[in-house]
Amino acid sequence: MGYSNLQSCVRDLEQHGHLIRINDPVDPCLEAGAIQRRVYAAGGPALLFTNVTGSAFPMLGNLFGTLERTRFIFRDTLSTVQRLVDAKLDPSAVVKRPWQFAKAPLGAWHLLPKKVKSGPVMQRRTTLDQLPQLVSWPDDGGPFITLPQVYSEDPAQPGMRHSNLGMYRVQIGGNDYTPNNEVGLHYQIHRGIGVHHRRALDRDESLPVNIFVGGAPSMTVAAVMPLPEGMPELSFAGLLAGQRMTMIQQGQPNSLPFPAEADFVICGRINPNRTRPEGPFGDHLGYYSLTHEFPVVDVDAVYHRPDAIWPFTTVGRPPQEDTSFGAFIHELTGDLIPTVLPGVHAVHAVDAAGVHPLLLATGSERYTPYSTEQRPQELLTQANAILGQGQLSLAKYLMIANHHDDPALDIHDTAAFLGHMLQRLDWRRDLHFQTCTTIDTLDYSGNGLNSGSKVVMAASGSPQRKLSHEIPPAMRLPDGFSAPHIALPGILAVQGPSCHGSEDVPAREMERFCSFYDATAPINGFSLIVICDDSQF
Repeated sequence: MGYSNLQSCVRDLEQHGHLIRINDPVDPCLEAGAIQRRVYAAGGPALLFTNVTGSAFPMLGNLFGTLERTRFIFRDTLSTVQRLVDAKLDPSAVVKRPWQFAKAPLGAWHLLPKKVKSGPVMQRRTTLDQLPQLVSWPDDGGPFITLPQVYSEDPAQPGMRHSNLGMYRVQIGGNDYTPNNEVGLHYQIHRGIGVHHRRALDRDESLPVNIFVGGAPSMTVAAVMPLPEGMPELSFAGLLAGQRMTMIQQGQPNSLPFPAEADFVICGRINPNRTRPEGPFGDHLGYYSLTHEFPVVDVDAVYHRPDAIWPFTTVGRPPQEDTSFGAFIHELTGDLIPTVLPGVHAVHAVDAAGVHPLLLATGSERYTPYSTEQRPQELLTQANAILGQGQLSLAKYLMIANHHDDPALDIHDTAAFLGHMLQRLDWRRDLHFQTCTTIDTLDYSGNGLNSGSKVVMAASGSPQRKLSHEIPPAMRLPDGFSAPHIALPGILAVQGPSCHGSEDVPAREMERFCSFYDATAPINGFSLIVICDDSQF
């Protein structure tokens, strides 16, 4: 069976050669993160730091550092999860091949959390300053919990059935936070906790939250799963763990449950009338998200088990450990996409772009199969459905292709997909903008926090052009532009002048670049031209 706690997972990984202990002193401020990133880049093992500077608690890094290790951790339950997915995709399969679904009823039983009165996590108490003070990047605003599981319930419908478990970053020190009494809670838009917070504000109440750290590895995965509304993350955690999640329900009014096997639990409540500056924080888009006002959690208690382990990761420019998270989640849920989005064959969130900014998709173009004119029609309906679906709505660029134009097209082969699109896109027709809308909280390319635009590029039909594979000898560049470099067939990167001064400087430079050419210029062999500060990069 799967692991009920982090301790059994660590023992098993160490026994099978997937984990090493580091007994030398390691500072959680910058040093631990630097080691973890290098080991991740090398495809190395999980790391247990047993001698953490300034804290009595060991730290566990790189737990999900490879897809192979992630599969190993959940090896006992993946087949059961897949059977339930298959049953969702094709209910008749249960009747046709019942022997393959023998374990499915037991897996469904594990969806139900189990209430208990006590557990290991309640045996000790501590304070925030005694926890490992993890700082990943030099300009981070303070120490952060990088693998938190933030639990809340609907104030209007309390109970685990209407709960939310999400991975929202938690700042436990620095800035203006009152030491040991306050933590910052940064949750992005379109997160389940936002619904709970809104209802608490409407009722003029504080919102109780519990922040779990550690515990069953399935809880960490569940906190980042894009689950359909109505399915609690606690249920999925039990399914993936192969056992019901044991939850301690205290008797105090308005208290929330927490996992009996968690390593740490921070109990508190979001103050309805107070925010604090949170950040900066080195994020997965490759730059620091800046300091902004975010909700404050008033801390009531910090519990931990006697043998507690502090799991952590580094959030930063991809690829990082969350790349393995994304690949694993796709393995679990990718086949369900067509059942949620009719007509859509597949969706891929490109990790190298920071996950949310770039989506690649394939769909069916069936509106007018009798027509001789091939143009995107149903694809646009499907694109709007994708952008209205959960966290997919945070996409900035969505490229969607007609599956029937090339059934063998692999959306995970980014270069091939871009080539397919650039051969077919009509730039006068196939760009569809949504302006003055919401974008990813971490995206600073808009006109304000959570505010900006997005674009759909839809392509259907036969290729309209061939893509240039080499730079034409006669191609010239305007003054200030240099170092042309072919990034991919049909894509030219050009080094442009620095942009300083007013906001309209980049627009003027682009206008000057475009007006330099006419319709016969050799540069027109490229379908996409990227003006950047380092074309070789």
